[in-house]
Amino acid sequence: MTSVIFAHPKVIFAHLRFAALFASALILFGPSVASAQTSPPAAHKVAIHVDDNDAKVMNLALNNAKNVLDYYRNKGETVRIEIVTYGPGLHMLRADTSPVKQRVAEMSLAAPELSFSACGNTQVNMSKQEGKDVPLVSEARVVASGVVQLIELQEKGYAYIRPSGR
Repeated sequence: MTSVIFAHPKVIFAHLRFAALFASALILFGPSVASAQTSPPAAHKVAIHVDDNDAKVMNLALNNAKNVLDYYRNKGETVRIEIVTYGPGLHMLRADTSPVKQRVAEMSLAAPELSFSACGNTQVNMSKQEGKDVPLVSEARVVASGVVQLIELQEKGYAYIRPSGR
């Protein structure tokens, strides 16, 4: 035997009204909630390349990053900066050999729009050569390949900067 349940018209109307109000709220507030959770894209994007184990080059890269950050902050504009290290430049982000690790830590705290990428290929090769793990500073994010990271950043519109100590 099959039973059929009939709802009172007032109950049906109440459910429909709730559904309509819910849909209206999603339409009105959905986009603002979504945009509040994600930051707007940066107006300016910069990739800084470090491939020298030279404290002068590392400090110059950090100076470039600070100057760019200060310039755009003073103008009220947003910027995203990524310092990419590979080859001998990985020493910039090594916890055991970096001559600038304190400065990297300080700048990372002061500027969340600044990030540091370490080449995974270089880290693996250095580990093999040295016969031990190569520790990185906590601010470093390992990417598969520093060179590929720079290529992909440029494809996304990042300006390319390569400080030189020469």
